[in-house]
Amino acid sequence: MTRVAIITGISSGMGRAAALYFKQQGFEVYGGARRVERLTDLREKGIHTQKLDVTDKFSVRQLVDRTVSEQGRIDVLINNAGYGEYGPLEEVPIENAKKQFDVNLFAVGQLTQLVLPVMRRQNSGRIINVSSIGANVYSPLGGWYHATKASLNMWSDVLDSEVKRFGIRSIIIQPGLTKSEWSKIAFENARKNLLDNSPYDELVDKVEKLFSKLGTGATSEDLAQVFYHAATDAHPKRRYYNSVVDHSMVMIARTMPNTYRVVLNKLMK
Repeated sequence: MTRVAIITGISSGMGRAAALYFKQQGFEVYGGARRVERLTDLREKGIHTQKLDVTDKFSVRQLVDRTVSEQGRIDVLINNAGYGEYGPLEEVPIENAKKQFDVNLFAVGQLTQLVLPVMRRQNSGRIINVSSIGANVYSPLGGWYHATKASLNMWSDVLDSEVKRFGIRSIIIQPGLTKSEWSKIAFENARKNLLDNSPYDELVDKVEKLFSKLGTGATSEDLAQVFYHAATDAHPKRRYYNSVVDHSMVMIARTMPNTYRVVLNKLMK
């Protein structure tokens, strides 16, 4: 039986690498992104692509309907699309904060609601939700982003408690810093969100330097394999991490919040 996966945000980074890796492992892969010009080579490799705006209910409905029409089933949904609306909480427009929640959380819920009836009929399925160690580990400027990922973690856990009885699991992936465009886009947004003569201008420079100091860890290909393990493990875990370092940072932030704050303050100096 052919296994079928839907993956969002496949034009770059982890989503692109995951689409290629799942295809190599024998999955029929469906997915999309807003930047369709980046999908041509994926289509040539046999991945079923289309223009996809995860905040548009008609766009996501089209993706799910096409997948079911052509394959008759959906084994894995990877909610990967997301971004960082960085900026000081005093100055980020609330409209931008709402957009951050629309993309990083509500779009996940909307697509999942469309997929779940199919998975229930099958008595099987995996919902893989790409969160971040930023659901627990925080830095200045990332308030709205961190809020969306913390919310996604809780949402996923509640979903798992509801659908496990149907043979479906809802699982969180928590990547750390990766070799991708994510940080570049986050800090472009941070600067766009600054008001004229903002008192936070220096803070943006400081946080960007902090991210550069920490460097990047996993490649997109590394994370694609983590996604695959979460999707195929016989006994899946609630959380998946790429490295011991990522897991350790989350545990420190959760269990020793004062220690984490002290370390963050030192790194910011």
